[in-house]
Amino acid sequence: MAFGRKRALQAPTAMADGGAGTGTGPALARGGRGRLRVAPDPVTEVIGERASNGGVVLFSVVLFALAFGLVLGVSALVAGTVGPLSVAVAVVLAALAVAACHIAQQWERVVVLRLGRFNRVSGPGLFWTWPVIESNTMRVDTRTRVTTFGAEETLTADLVPLDVSAVLFWHVWDARAACTEVGDFTRAVELAAQTALRDAIGRAGAAEVAIRREQLDRELKRVLEEKVSPWGVTVLSVEVRDILMPPELQDVMSLEAQAEQRKKARIILMEAEQDIAELMEEMGDFYAANDAALRLRAMHLLYESVRETGGTIVVPSSFSEGFSDVFPDAVRESLGK
Repeated sequence: MAFGRKRALQAPTAMADGGAGTGTGPALARGGRGRLRVAPDPVTEVIGERASNGGVVLFSVVLFALAFGLVLGVSALVAGTVGPLSVAVAVVLAALAVAACHIAQQWERVVVLRLGRFNRVSGPGLFWTWPVIESNTMRVDTRTRVTTFGAEETLTADLVPLDVSAVLFWHVWDARAACTEVGDFTRAVELAAQTALRDAIGRAGAAEVAIRREQLDRELKRVLEEKVSPWGVTVLSVEVRDILMPPELQDVMSLEAQAEQRKKARIILMEAEQDIAELMEEMGDFYAANDAALRLRAMHLLYESVRETGGTIVVPSSFSEGFSDVFPDAVRESLGK
């Protein structure tokens, strides 16, 4: 598609301008007036892993040669010579044989019409059609496909413009519906996904879109399934990749988040101080009712203060009288002296 080729040429420019895209995802290209827009990748297959139809072409060539040689051989046996008429008949019959015999790859389904009306879906493998009467209208690839899409400067419920890019995984399960119900199902799926994304963004606020990505993915999947199901398409998953906000809004949301974190930190600190105060009140009541426990606690504090440094504490005699009932007699006499 010309549209796909045009957007493919924009992706290298986006990466050269310092966009956040990668070689396998949507690139962020800079448009007019410095705006950012999402340029989806039109091709998702890796070079070197693309499927080849060389075997089908070779089969048609060999079939044509065999049919041509067989007709000429029969003509030589019957008429004894091979003339221009025999060659012309051989060419026509060989062309009809090639037109009647077909091969579909394992992942392909072929829609066959008979005189313009749907007849059947053939494949994979070898199948036959009536020349002239039947025609292979479309070969449908039933493998999983990846479509990148986005919404540029879409207003949220709180009137904040957002640039959102997402990726859609889908595949065709009904080749008949994909051929007869919609003109270009690939383009239709891409536009339906983009419209659903814009509608979902418009119903939510900027903070909700940025935080609840999984909810947005589920909503997009549900809406797209209802939309593309009549076309024979199944949506496997939808994943939002990038959400770009205006720089001014990013600064405001950053300040708001910082203020919220400071608030939580202050609340936690006050709760800790309250717990400590309650515990100290309980311990004060306990020590007030038990003088021995209070003295032991004082001794323990003295021991802890000199244990690490190995220092010495000199206790005045007037202070040592408070430990008269705790120290031994020898220690009490030495302190008294």
